[in-house]
Amino acid sequence: MLAYIKGTLEMKMTGYVVVDVGGLGYKIFMSDSSIDTLGNIGDTVKIHTHYRVREDDISIFGFNTLEELKMFELLIGVSGVGAKTALVMLSACKPSEFALAVISEDIKTLTTIPGIGAKSAQRIILELKDKIKKEQQIEELKMASSNNSNLKIKQAIEKDNILSEAIAALQVLGYNRKEIEKTFEKIQDKTNLTTEELIRKALAFLGR
Repeated sequence: MLAYIKGTLEMKMTGYVVVDVGGLGYKIFMSDSSIDTLGNIGDTVKIHTHYRVREDDISIFGFNTLEELKMFELLIGVSGVGAKTALVMLSACKPSEFALAVISEDIKTLTTIPGIGAKSAQRIILELKDKIKKEQQIEELKMASSNNSNLKIKQAIEKDNILSEAIAALQVLGYNRKEIEKTFEKIQDKTNLTTEELIRKALAFLGR
């Protein structure tokens, strides 16, 4: 399994790049938006990777951030969503926007992405929200066996719609509730932030 590839950017093509690492050229499939912002030919780049092995194919998919990687891996886990469709979605929608669309059941936003129809959008929302519910149930069981201070934190968050929506959105991107709550403690002036602003600030900490 390759967690990331770091080397010299040799080629930028439509749909993929080539990175030289010690004389070996790795062909890495990426979204168009990720390729555009990756860097210039000759630059040293670090690309987070998903390594896929099949009977008739071995492919490496690359991402500029861990959030993009998490979004990709979530999408390919949804029935009927393949790697190519997931990359198209990454080009058309930022991870924070995607997560918000899922938790708010915003089918209209998802269907603006090429290749995603109403049925596909509904399936993505249903499967990912079910996953979040299961994770929340596990966290609640852990919380119940913990101390009262943790319970008070949970209750305070539930009373704040923006915080609870931000938590759900970050869970869509694969982060667990405990690490999200710890991250929120580091963010100053949360009360004046929109849900998306709060998500982006949290991602800045979580991506370190």
